[in-house]
Amino acid sequence: MADDEGLVGLRGLHQDLVALEASRLRNIDRLWADLEARVNEFRQLLDKAPKSDASRKTLQSGKVTINEEEFLVNQEFQESTTVLADTLDLDELDSARLLLESQEDARLLDRSSATVAVIHFHERRGYLLECLRLLLKQSTDPDCKEDIRDISRQLIGLILETKDGPARNGSLYVQKCLKAMADIEKWLQALGERYQGALALGQTLAPEANEIIEVQQSSLGQQHESLSAIVNHLIKANHTGIEDFYKLMEHLPSLDKWNDLAVHYVPIIIAFTSQFGSPEGGATLPEVRSLNGRILEGKEKTPWALRNLQAATTTWWLAEYSGWYLEQPTASEIQHLDLEAEARARSDTFFEALEDGAFQCILSICSQVMPNEWYDATKNGLIQLLLHDSVPLHHDPALTLPYFQTLLMEQLEIYVDAFITNMPDTLRRFKVEEDDQRKRIRSALKPNAPGGVSEQVYHLERFLLTISFSFDHRSDAAQAFWSDLDSNLYGFLQWASKRQSTPCVGAFCDMLRSISYGEECATSAHRFLLEESTTTSAKIRRSTSLSWAQIFDELNIYTSKLREQPAGLRQAIHYGGNMRSDDIVEPESPYMLESYMRLMAHLCNESAEVRVWLLSQSNFPILEVLFQLCHSSVPTRLHACAFTVIRTLLTGKTTELGFSVWSSLDQWVSGRLSDPLNISKNVANTPARTEQATFEAIAEDFEQTRDFICLLQSLMCPAIGDTGLNDQLSFPETLGSAYRMPGIEPYIDFVFDKAFASSIAHSEDLLHQRILTCEILTLAAICLDTFNEDLVVLANRSTISVDEAMNTSSLLAYVRLHPFARVMEWMFNERVLTALFAAAHQDIDEVSSASSESPLIVSLCRSIETMNLIMDLQSTYLDIVRPQNKQQSNARKQPVSNPALASFEDSVALNLGLIADLGLYSGIGNQHLTVVSLKLLGKLASSRKLNIQTNAAYGQRTHSNRLISAIEQYDDLERVARSLKLAMDFDFHELDQGVNAPGWTVKLIILDFLVQCLTTMRDKPTLAHALLGFTCRGTTVDVEEGSSFANGLSLFHAVLHLVMNYPNGDEGAMQAWSLSLKQKGMQVLSVLWTSPLTSIFTLSELRASDFLFELFLRQVIVGPSTLWDGRSTKEPDFAYTESSVALEQHLWQRCSLLEYTATEIRLVALEGVPSLKARVFSTLLGSTSMPDGEQAANTTIFDLLDFTELDIPHDIPIPRLDFFSGLDFTAATGADVQQTTALSDLRLIQEIITLQHNEIQRSGRLQDPNDEQRVNEEAAHILLYYQSENNRLRLTSAMSQTTKAWADLLILAMGTCDLDSGGTAALILQALQLVTPKMEEYAATNILAAFDVAKLILALLFQLDFASPVLDRSRAGDVANDRLFQVFRVALRAINCPEVDMRLREILYKVCYRYLTGMAQASDDPIRRRHGTQTLKSTGERTMDIICDDAYGASGSCQISALLLLDALGRLAKTENSTYIIDSLTRTNFVQVLVESIEKIPQELKETHSKDIPLLMSYYESKISLLLTISQSRTGAVYVMNAGLFQAVRTSGLFSIDPDIGVEIDNPEALNKYYRLLLSLIRVITAVVLSRGPQNEQTIASAKDFLVENRLLVVSMFKRQARIGGVSFDDAGVDIEELVELLVLLIAMTDFLDYEEQRDTHKSRRLGFT
Repeated sequence: MADDEGLVGLRGLHQDLVALEASRLRNIDRLWADLEARVNEFRQLLDKAPKSDASRKTLQSGKVTINEEEFLVNQEFQESTTVLADTLDLDELDSARLLLESQEDARLLDRSSATVAVIHFHERRGYLLECLRLLLKQSTDPDCKEDIRDISRQLIGLILETKDGPARNGSLYVQKCLKAMADIEKWLQALGERYQGALALGQTLAPEANEIIEVQQSSLGQQHESLSAIVNHLIKANHTGIEDFYKLMEHLPSLDKWNDLAVHYVPIIIAFTSQFGSPEGGATLPEVRSLNGRILEGKEKTPWALRNLQAATTTWWLAEYSGWYLEQPTASEIQHLDLEAEARARSDTFFEALEDGAFQCILSICSQVMPNEWYDATKNGLIQLLLHDSVPLHHDPALTLPYFQTLLMEQLEIYVDAFITNMPDTLRRFKVEEDDQRKRIRSALKPNAPGGVSEQVYHLERFLLTISFSFDHRSDAAQAFWSDLDSNLYGFLQWASKRQSTPCVGAFCDMLRSISYGEECATSAHRFLLEESTTTSAKIRRSTSLSWAQIFDELNIYTSKLREQPAGLRQAIHYGGNMRSDDIVEPESPYMLESYMRLMAHLCNESAEVRVWLLSQSNFPILEVLFQLCHSSVPTRLHACAFTVIRTLLTGKTTELGFSVWSSLDQWVSGRLSDPLNISKNVANTPARTEQATFEAIAEDFEQTRDFICLLQSLMCPAIGDTGLNDQLSFPETLGSAYRMPGIEPYIDFVFDKAFASSIAHSEDLLHQRILTCEILTLAAICLDTFNEDLVVLANRSTISVDEAMNTSSLLAYVRLHPFARVMEWMFNERVLTALFAAAHQDIDEVSSASSESPLIVSLCRSIETMNLIMDLQSTYLDIVRPQNKQQSNARKQPVSNPALASFEDSVALNLGLIADLGLYSGIGNQHLTVVSLKLLGKLASSRKLNIQTNAAYGQRTHSNRLISAIEQYDDLERVARSLKLAMDFDFHELDQGVNAPGWTVKLIILDFLVQCLTTMRDKPTLAHALLGFTCRGTTVDVEEGSSFANGLSLFHAVLHLVMNYPNGDEGAMQAWSLSLKQKGMQVLSVLWTSPLTSIFTLSELRASDFLFELFLRQVIVGPSTLWDGRSTKEPDFAYTESSVALEQHLWQRCSLLEYTATEIRLVALEGVPSLKARVFSTLLGSTSMPDGEQAANTTIFDLLDFTELDIPHDIPIPRLDFFSGLDFTAATGADVQQTTALSDLRLIQEIITLQHNEIQRSGRLQDPNDEQRVNEEAAHILLYYQSENNRLRLTSAMSQTTKAWADLLILAMGTCDLDSGGTAALILQALQLVTPKMEEYAATNILAAFDVAKLILALLFQLDFASPVLDRSRAGDVANDRLFQVFRVALRAINCPEVDMRLREILYKVCYRYLTGMAQASDDPIRRRHGTQTLKSTGERTMDIICDDAYGASGSCQISALLLLDALGRLAKTENSTYIIDSLTRTNFVQVLVESIEKIPQELKETHSKDIPLLMSYYESKISLLLTISQSRTGAVYVMNAGLFQAVRTSGLFSIDPDIGVEIDNPEALNKYYRLLLSLIRVITAVVLSRGPQNEQTIASAKDFLVENRLLVVSMFKRQARIGGVSFDDAGVDIEELVELLVLLIAMTDFLDYEEQRDTHKSRRLGFT
């Protein structure tokens, strides 16, 4: 049964709404229509029919009606339905429908129907709620487009029935949502009790039952969260009443678990308090006062189970409610009240709520709903300090989603603003009480003071951190603090920054950091810190506002004190000990200092103004201070912070700044700047040893190591203004040269030896491992990416002086010093490889549940990306860099211990579990992870080293591919294939998003992977075959019965479905993104149907799917007006844009279709299936027989040549150059991946231009201020030219291949179809009419295309029966003859075109020759010959000159074709009694050349290789045939005689050779070829004699002399013919009958017998002829 259309439709609707939210949706009208069609579903929300006895009885009867169709159900189905109904508390008939509709997906997902039914049930509920949430969000979003917002509001009105009904309907819907939330809570509680009950009884749930519980818990938790957001949006849109708030307050006391479900109510509570508690809300003052009493009295009368949530609710309410009393209310009902007393009561109530844990509750929500997955020790430590006595939040059943986190923060933002604005006195009371508390602490610290130190309260700090969470990464919201300097929020910043305690400083800095994201906000925060920057003494530093001056002083004071104190005292201070009252160092002091550093680092990272200002402060040399902070006396976390600040100072660095920091860092590491980490006291004071000891000390602490590596990342990144050439080292070439060999190898060794191979391996903290792995591999990627191997290529292949043009002293120094070599050396180290493969091996369930930004996913992606880079660059390292460095090697570096690995694939062969991991990662739904995994998998699967046969264990299948064995070993093949198949499935909702659709990139990368694997090894099973659904056995593949392939559920069928149904574009335009994807799929199928390994299975599936007929029905006719990515081919910028890519992909797609059709026709002809052959041929002619017997019109085979009407770009002129003139770009030329076309590498061209630009700048040629602009313009023109030239070459190649495929198909169809000669001739003439004009056009513009068209015409002419009735004398025959004559005339004109090359002329000669010979053979009717000589004459003398030139000096086959054409033209001229041909040959002296060439025949035969003899003999025969034709006319015979025919024959010596041996030829048929030559020459001689007649005494005399001179040969021929003397040539295959006849004729014509009698009267009679 088909998929559940309701669920499928909801998925698509949700996809559209997500795309609309991201501004990716183009077809908005369809979205509105879909939403309107589902209004009733939204109204019903989560309503479901419960179980009923009537439905159960109907089910038990064995007959049920589902979707108006009756089914007979067996007992098993009834039992499954009953269980499903009990599980979901759902009506039995609805359960039966759900179960039935889930069966197909159950097979696909390899789960039971019941499990899939539960999944579908909750999926539908989830998608429905999410669609409603997204629609509500659009209706209330002020940033949304007005028209979209208005339509969304109209739809919401329809759903709530408020558009035409009472407004109270909105309130009823809100109550419906709140009830649904309560129902979900009960459902989850029941599920939990069921699970706990089983555990209590010692029962173990079946895996399927456990999975169903987990699915329900997760889905219900998400539904609860969606409902929370829906209610929140409804409140925001004023669809609620105050009674709804009362309803909520009645429900909240029943919440008894502090988990995510309780948190889901928080934004609702805040939204309600804002709606009905503030003066701007929708309630009156009496209503609000009544509600206030209800909320505040609840603590005593109806205490909540969650007291902390009740306390937090009180603060949220009071913050809004107090706004009524900022100004004196004028309402009559409160005139008699003591408002000041009420204000004090509100403040006291607020503080009571704080004592009950209100702020702890809020901060707990913030910190645990939005946890920082990346290790942030400073903030985590401060949060732990502030929440040490709070109740932790239990994440049960699931974590909150990002949209809910945003919604929660938006509501807390409202609360923060309300509290600061409406309760300033209460806020000031925080600081007053804090000051009193500090005084008490100071008193307690005095000697002999009574009592102890009371615990400090952190209300203000918790509130500051709440602000921090609320505005974090929300720069637009943070503008509220900075946009108005007179606002309450800015005033709060000024107030809060004064007289701060140590933890308050930390919290304030964190809050300031959160509201300073973005350049604008960070600059505003910087200016805020500049307001009071007067340096003060240490004694009064706490009494001033927080400022840059205070931060600088605090850093100096604290670091100097810690540096001066003994280590023991420092430890006591850090962990808590006795303190002096005159100099308090609170236990949380490190938090304060780290907060300063974090704030400084953040502002540096966000604002260029801050970086410039800090680096320019002469009174605070920041780099020097920061490196001094990295002293042993300073806690290690401050070292890490110092590294972070240095790193952020390098944001947007210049080369000079980078070099300066590198120098300072190297001096610090080696102990020359200061004593790092107190190293010199422990080791001998040498820089090299200090360096190693420093690295060891850094490696001891995680945070130090992480931030030091991050600093190295920033130092290694290219400087701002880098041209992209990466020709400059990121560090000084002399770095470290004072105490070691220069370079940064010690830093690289530290990272990969101590950190990656050692620290990570010994770390027990999984989070630390992942973060370090991520940072280390990021550094590795930077080192590998920034090495430009092209510089080595250009130095060897181009004329540019790379050493002089690059920004490093020399290419040798660049290769030697760049960290690329050292990193690659470590990448082949055994310990590093172990760590790398360990990083790439993660638990798939954990990976599936992790967020895309988590350390797990990011580090996993980094590890796979690193492997990709190693695969890409290992040849550069192994073949170029390593050998060169070995030549330069010395004792300067410690060698890395590497195993004997010849390539990275060798290490993969030892860790084949990676293959299964990559396959699983590609199917979890994370787009980036899928892309990098499939890229690496494709490289590994196409490696011949890994695709070798494995030795199967007993009972296992033998594979020719170890990768298949590896993935099957873990039973993951089906799972991976299934996930890829699901990723390849598409619906038309995603098409509206185009290339931005999340699934488009994944589909493209899957197809790239398949193509890469399949094309690498076509004759052996690969991993791609296994994933496509084939069963791989040894060196063959098969299709197992019952497999996914046999059931049509495989990845192969997903690809097939995509090719058949994916559109070519949208809105009438062909789109490159769509065509590219479709062509990739066609390429996969093409490889499969052409490979002997899979062709039989592929062709069978394609035929079963009516692939050919469906594609023909879907073909689109294109023309000059067709738009390709919005442009037609006539537009001037077509060749420079993606439009040309769209056309190219369309051509390759068309080519594949034509090739497949030809393959299918061959198969049909081979199988002998007349009905199918007739159907295919009918389709080619434009009519497809459908399975139901109907006929459907489709494009014909002639329509498929439509692409020839397109005006593709031709040769593009090279731009005129000045500065780059003479630059050689041939080094950038290579072969295209898909074709053999020589294309230019645009990246290499850009690099050549950049190098030349550098050279021009250094040479001083840029004198004029405008010269730089001119250089840039020339560079842009060069790039544009080569880009367009590449596109032109690709298009030309694609068009050529497609034309060839069309021609092959047409010829094949005509050869296999069951048409008579007349029908075949009619088709050929139609084709000729179509293509002949193209040949004439292409001959002058596109030689490659003209060549293909000419070959097609030639093939058609050879298929044509010139004796066909179609060509008889009739009106139709005249039309047909006209078409043929047009072919001849166009071919002659094309020969005369100056652009036509020899290859094309050869084809044109053959076309003309075939036409002439065909017409001559068919009839002697002059009407059909149509003035051929006159047509030739009309093309000009140049045509004959060209033909004669080619007949004399062209390549062998072209010479023959030209000679044959001249021969045919000569015969035509003879029939027309024209001497034009002979005159032209004489004018060009070609007759003389022909005759003289006879002299060289024996010598040429002797010198020619045996394999070339057949071609040479054909040339001789063509040449002599032309001589024969010339000689057959009186005029021609005269010219031949005058050219010295008999003298040439005499000189050649052909007739004086021993006839029993023949000419010395390297060929087994030498004698036969010799007599063929004699026969040809005798024909010419006889023709000359006959043509001149017996009256020409000179000719007769020459002939007589010829006979006299060759008497012996003549006698020998006669004897052999008469078989005298037993001599015969029968065994040699020589027939001399015609030769003897011609000799007899020649003797008779010359009266040679009488001549002999007269001349030899004195000789014996026996010497005469008998």
